[in-house]
Amino acid sequence: MSCLFCAILAHEMPADILYEDENLAVIQEVRPQAPTHVLVIPRRHIASLNDLRPDDDALVGELFRRAAAVAAERGIAASGYRTVFNCNRQAGQTVFHLHLHVIGGRPLGWPPG
Repeated sequence: MSCLFCAILAHEMPADILYEDENLAVIQEVRPQAPTHVLVIPRRHIASLNDLRPDDDALVGELFRRAAAVAAERGIAASGYRTVFNCNRQAGQTVFHLHLHVIGGRPLGWPPG
């Protein structure tokens, strides 16, 4: 399988899977940038934000609702957290399977850089 996240979601590659259901999974980021840094990943392969279709609207909502649930579970919802989709190489996307970063647990600067 050529997509890292597809292989992880198929349990063909090891990862710290924190949550999974029929539509998405949450995994621990392997190079965390903050005390909480997880990835919310749809099961269906979607290369980037540019590849979303109108019928993906509910899925995108699920990704954000799961991000909020993770923040609540980790105790960072009230203090604040960041959600980030990187889209394509210049924005920092390195795995071309849509994924939402959930980052928090420390003060986060702006602009992100």
